Amino acid sequence: MTATTPAPDGELPGRIMAREMAEQPDVLRRILDEGAPRIRQVAQEVAARKPRFVLLTARGTSDNAALYAKYLLEIRLGLPCGLTSMSTTTAYGARPDLTDVLVVTVSQSGGSPDLVASTRAAREAGAITVAVTNNPDSPLAAASEYHVDIMAGPEKALPATKTYTASLLALYLFVEGLRGGDGAAAKALPDLAEQLLARQDEVRALASRYRFAERMVITSRGYGYPTAREAALKLMETSYIPALAYSGADLLHGPLAMVDNVSPVIAVVTAGKGGAALQPVLDRLRGRGADLVVIGPAGQVEQASAGFVLPVEGVPEELQPVLEILPLQLLAYEVTIARGQDPDAPRALAKVTETR
Repeated sequence: MTATTPAPDGELPGRIMAREMAEQPDVLRRILDEGAPRIRQVAQEVAARKPRFVLLTARGTSDNAALYAKYLLEIRLGLPCGLTSMSTTTAYGARPDLTDVLVVTVSQSGGSPDLVASTRAAREAGAITVAVTNNPDSPLAAASEYHVDIMAGPEKALPATKTYTASLLALYLFVEGLRGGDGAAAKALPDLAEQLLARQDEVRALASRYRFAERMVITSRGYGYPTAREAALKLMETSYIPALAYSGADLLHGPLAMVDNVSPVIAVVTAGKGGAALQPVLDRLRGRGADLVVIGPAGQVEQASAGFVLPVEGVPEELQPVLEILPLQLLAYEVTIARGQDPDAPRALAKVTETR
């Protein structure tokens, strides 16, 4: 598939991405209202088989969703969990014994050859395979024993937005189903997402800080770390700004040296244990005079150079990533527009990336 061409004369750049970002509250409602029972059924069948550990397989935006699932599985279920290296199977031909291992493959399209091949190999090696996709008719869904439909509807913009938040919610419901939960804590997400997306003017003002940025650093810890990685990916693929995502702990192990008083740093601060663990990092960043912007609770934003307050009171820490990414999607969009580029048509990219 070839990359999308820029917007024709007379049509606003970024119109497709903007429309798909705006659809996210409805997508979240659809998953909760229509998709949750099926997700719970799949989870119950998998739980009955008592997997001994979990492997997660994905690339790109879906890889960040898989990382979120890794935190959920290890923290909420206590299951050992790893992210797979597909080339060990597809390039090197390794065939590990995966008896009673749960292999979850996350893919928006379900069409990338390496994802399909590694899933087939895992199933042949005895794994319990689950595909989490936006396409129940995809080759990946056919190759897997079970399928979880994220129900996001067609996504035409090259930057994935609604499929990312849909994947997060579907994975949350799946993990809750594995532990016998009903996922009721997620009911507030669609309305909160709607409120956040209505604050685009705030994000537009924030975007002016980054119009001429040469690089950016995005950091977080715990459940917020996948958000940091996804935000960096969105900024790189739309605005072409080199955006480096680090766990706060990893940032202190060397990369902090590149941060100075002209280096923009975005910190994703969750309300909970991850945010508490990030505090020493924020102190070090402030001590270096970094241009620090915080996405998080009000008390955290007030201590930064600028920020965006998230309405997370009463929202469990494990669900906050569904909300955290929304202003950062908007930020990538607004920065790209401010730089005179079209976020719908990043150069050199295709909607389905056929890696092998």
